[in-house]
Amino acid sequence: MSLQQIIAVAIFLITMAAIISDKIHNTVAAISGAVLLILTHILTIDECVDAVDIETIGILVGMMLLVAVVKNSGIFEYIAIKAAKLAKGRPWPIMVTFVIITAVLSGLLDNVTTVLLVGPMTLAITNILRVNPVPYIITQIMASNIGGTATLIGDPPNIMIGSAAKLSFVDFILNTGFAVVFVIIASLICFRFIYGNSLTVEDKNIKEVMKLDESKAIKSKKLLIQSVIILLVVALCFVFHDQLKMQSATIALAAACLMLIIGGQDPEDIILSVEWPTILFFVGLFIVVGGLEKVGVITVLANALLSVTGGNITMTMLLILWISAVVSSFLDNIPFVATLIPMIMTIQSHGVDVTPLWWALSLGACLGGNGTLVGASANVVLSGISKNAGYPISFGKYFKIGFPMMILSVFICSIFLLIRFA
Repeated sequence: MSLQQIIAVAIFLITMAAIISDKIHNTVAAISGAVLLILTHILTIDECVDAVDIETIGILVGMMLLVAVVKNSGIFEYIAIKAAKLAKGRPWPIMVTFVIITAVLSGLLDNVTTVLLVGPMTLAITNILRVNPVPYIITQIMASNIGGTATLIGDPPNIMIGSAAKLSFVDFILNTGFAVVFVIIASLICFRFIYGNSLTVEDKNIKEVMKLDESKAIKSKKLLIQSVIILLVVALCFVFHDQLKMQSATIALAAACLMLIIGGQDPEDIILSVEWPTILFFVGLFIVVGGLEKVGVITVLANALLSVTGGNITMTMLLILWISAVVSSFLDNIPFVATLIPMIMTIQSHGVDVTPLWWALSLGACLGGNGTLVGASANVVLSGISKNAGYPISFGKYFKIGFPMMILSVFICSIFLLIRFA
């Protein structure tokens, strides 16, 4: 290895160690790694700018701004109360309904935003029912990652993969979305065996839920109508973005700008509500991985992967799926995906059709997040909401359910990928 390669690898490993240890804030670690690459003359400022995937950043910022306006209408609280009433206040149907709502919203918005919206309402309804919210929280953590796997915008790794591989919203629906249908069905069957018989509630508490008035959750009818229309238009634009000749980031940012103009909300409050530390984390991470790419380390790793599998695309696909899933269970899937994307692109430069590898990476990285309580951002956020409400979820308690469920979901995806591509 050359001196530049050694320096780039060292900076990458130090940055990853800082992120994993949690001793330094993720964003600070990523930005510091990027600055070190500039100080050591591995990258110039211009090369850093080129390393950042603007498409991914644009989608994230656009959707965060859009949701920040839309949530002020009260639409998500309305959906939660309406769902609980449609389930007649019964604990198991409520669990099923909330799992499906969480999965669907995670695909249409993103899983972190979804759990921030659904989590508090789940706690409110389980509090009225006088049932332990932990089973509901655990199933929603898993549903958020499963639902997020289904679409281009549901989980940050998918946004990154879609941007790099030029995959459309429809491509994700027809591939990861199709696999997710089987995963969610299998998950609900398992949840029934795990929790179905232990969820009991008194009739008087069911009546309390049925008394809830969902219409009172609506804070602004005008904003609600605007939000529904804009969300439907955005969904259609994502589906037909190829025909419209518009990038996904353009759609997300245009919708956000429109809602900021017509939504009647304080723009400063909305802009401040964006998770800017997350955005800067992505920027720093892209640059750190860009350093590895610049000095040729990514090419070395890609060649090593091909030599292990003998260039067999099916073996490479399954290897990426399972490695992604296991690694993403214990580490944040975003840095891992950021590292593998250029590696897959290098394999593609050898004339290999890497389409199956993109779907293997997406399914493995997103569903792998269900393996442990720290496997994905949505897990940490929702378990934090539960803990703050007085219902802590331990790493071990979640692991006993989450890891076997993750293995099952990845096994289902293995069969799907083999049938689809082998």
